[in-house]
Amino acid sequence: MILTMDIGNTNTVLGLYQGEELKTHWRIATDRNKTPDEYGMLFKNLFQSENISNQAVNSIIISSVVPPILRILKKTAYRYFDVNPLVIGPGIKTGMNIKTDNPKEVGADRIVNAVAAGHLYDGPLIIVDFGTATTFCAVSRKKEYLGGSIAPGIGISAEALFRQSAKLPRIELIEPGKAIGKNTIDGMKAGIVYGFVGQVEYLIKRLKSELSEEATVIATGGLVSLIAAETDLIDYVEPFLTLKGLKYIANVNGVVS
Repeated sequence: MILTMDIGNTNTVLGLYQGEELKTHWRIATDRNKTPDEYGMLFKNLFQSENISNQAVNSIIISSVVPPILRILKKTAYRYFDVNPLVIGPGIKTGMNIKTDNPKEVGADRIVNAVAAGHLYDGPLIIVDFGTATTFCAVSRKKEYLGGSIAPGIGISAEALFRQSAKLPRIELIEPGKAIGKNTIDGMKAGIVYGFVGQVEYLIKRLKSELSEEATVIATGGLVSLIAAETDLIDYVEPFLTLKGLKYIANVNGVVS
């Protein structure tokens, strides 16, 4: 089996592949304070909940935007799985040409998402990832990574409003129902969610204009269901896009399950 790990700033998503099938998956909090042993025991408990042994994993591939956690989880991989993990970064074959000013600075998760989308759909493509940050990536018809946009995620935007405003409460991010809120909480939901949808729609339209041709829009990330339900500009929702990209890159680099 191949264990895929997508380490984000807020959450780490794990996927366990047997052949081409995603057998199971988990989403855990990204915790910089956990030790390799604590992560090892957490993984062991997750595996036991699915009646899977650590020994069933013969390879691991990791995408990370959090360098300290990457070091910790690499140690976990060595100690608890006896595996030297493949880490997305310079020198790893992706099958995608990166046409940015400095390819090394592009986040690993963005490249993995673009590779997955390019493998699943015909270009040109726009990939929107609703994570801690919301990223918009453009892929050409030739499956070249062109670049994109980065905006604050809806979660940290809502949290910033709560922290910087003395009288505004912390709210749950759910569909508001109406733009005219009759109280403070409903007004905040409407402003944050619908305002965020407006931002997403404008950037998608702008990216399509700059690509100069119609593009397929794929969305992923932890809050994708909330936003995708409010716009017609997203063509496909792929909750496990990053895990699919990691599996594909593992295949490209000769890693087999």
